[in-house]
Amino acid sequence: MAAEVAMPVNESEFRTCSATGFKVHLPAEALIKANAVAAVVCILVGGTAALLIAMTRWPAVHLLPADWFYRLLTLHGLDMLVAWIVFFEVAGLYFGSTVLLNARLVKPKLGWFAFALMVLGGALINIIVLMGKADVMFTAYVPLKAHPIFYIGVILFAVGALIAVGLFFATIAVAKKEKTYEGSLPLVVYGLATAAIIATYTLLSGAFAFVPALFWVLGWIPNYDPSVYRNLFWSFGHPAQQINLAAMVAIWYALAAITTGAKPLNEKLSRLAFVLYLLFINLGSAHHLLVDPGLSFAYKAFNTSYMMYLAVLGSMIHAYSIPGAVEVALRKKGHNRGLLGWLRNAPWKEPGFSALVISMVLFGWIGGVTGVTLGTEQLNMVGHNTMRIPGHFHATVVAGTTTAFMAFTYYLIPLIFRRELKLKKWASLQPFVFGAGITMVSIGMITAGIQGVSRRHWDISNVGTLPGTVYVSLTLLGIGALIAVTGLIMYLAVVLSSVLSKKQYDPQSLTLVQAATTAGSEAEAEGRFSPKGTFAIVLAFLMFFAAFYLANWWLLGKTWMVR
Repeated sequence: MAAEVAMPVNESEFRTCSATGFKVHLPAEALIKANAVAAVVCILVGGTAALLIAMTRWPAVHLLPADWFYRLLTLHGLDMLVAWIVFFEVAGLYFGSTVLLNARLVKPKLGWFAFALMVLGGALINIIVLMGKADVMFTAYVPLKAHPIFYIGVILFAVGALIAVGLFFATIAVAKKEKTYEGSLPLVVYGLATAAIIATYTLLSGAFAFVPALFWVLGWIPNYDPSVYRNLFWSFGHPAQQINLAAMVAIWYALAAITTGAKPLNEKLSRLAFVLYLLFINLGSAHHLLVDPGLSFAYKAFNTSYMMYLAVLGSMIHAYSIPGAVEVALRKKGHNRGLLGWLRNAPWKEPGFSALVISMVLFGWIGGVTGVTLGTEQLNMVGHNTMRIPGHFHATVVAGTTTAFMAFTYYLIPLIFRRELKLKKWASLQPFVFGAGITMVSIGMITAGIQGVSRRHWDISNVGTLPGTVYVSLTLLGIGALIAVTGLIMYLAVVLSSVLSKKQYDPQSLTLVQAATTAGSEAEAEGRFSPKGTFAIVLAFLMFFAAFYLANWWLLGKTWMVR
């Protein structure tokens, strides 16, 4: 590494963005493009599977036979929960460590090797699943067996992602050594670094789960204890979504700055919130293991309560900091009338802003509230194996993370691909269409789960104890899926028409605020620029959360009522 640091910077490998002044390392730019394109391919495949699955869960349609339902459920989970998001996050890591720091990427050839491993692993997974030799769903619980190629694909993808994470850290270290930035890491990059640290632990845990599973399938070890596998898997499966959380919040800060010029209200507090994620967020995965033997009651109760609450505190800090910063920025621009005048005058036609609001609202008011509720031990016992669980994580990973990543793509296209954003009206409408569809999907799943619908059952027609209103919930799910897929198609149309444009674009008009990447700059949140509207919104959220939480305890009491 010392030799690498000592290498002189080759200025011919850089270009300077005319809109932002960023120095863009051309080898890094190529890798950002490659990973972003792979991410779009994965969301296309995973989104197609999602539509077919939803049309099967909709009783009036009930499209797929049982074998193809579980086959595509496996495909959908891996392509959407892992491949689409990890490819995009790797592109984000390269973007954050090079472009936002005006730095060069360390060892680009190693980056291409990592990319090749991820593509090969993802392709092997998709092929073997579609061949019908790995109908084990996302969790692949032992003693379910898949073809060895399935496990090899997962391992290759994870190794490639680990190499990419290592390059991110090495690039940051070299950038610091070469003094391409001063002081602390910019907040957006700090958030991405948080995601990368969580990713390191998570991907290693995945290896500890899947490598023995491969040996077991090959017959190299005689048996594999299912409880050991489940413990190892959920050190990977749930923390994988916490990578998304940290990366999503970093993107939120970027979108706020890009669209409104917002600066953090208190950057030290925002950084502390990311540290809380590092220390406590992964421990919440214990809620997947509440009925498993081996772990003590004290461990389960402690991690699904006190540790989870500290992680939630981090999210609550961001939930106040980001909209508060937006409010102060808009009030400083003159939108200072009344409690919510700033919000009425916000740039709603800018897809980055509308997607930011939609992502935060759906993530918090649906995903966050249901996540904390289902993470509580007693409530989890009656809700975990129902459709409330996929309803929760569709509100977090899809409505939250995917919406934010989609919006950020619209700003990467001019900056990285150097192409003009096409279909701008579609881009402005797309977050609303996608958000409306996913809202219906999540609420349909959650209400169906509250009424007792199993999360993984192919057909409910033979379950005679379910109330008739279940069909209303599942119909809402089906209609919402159609609307969400329409939003996905709009996103793909905007991206593909822009990227495939032959004319190179000089992004003179790109609205990208470089202050978003400057460490230490904070908003003037004093006097007449205090975020009083945000405070009112946060109070409303807390009241909604309290009402929802208490309602769930009331439902739990009804379940075991003694007459």
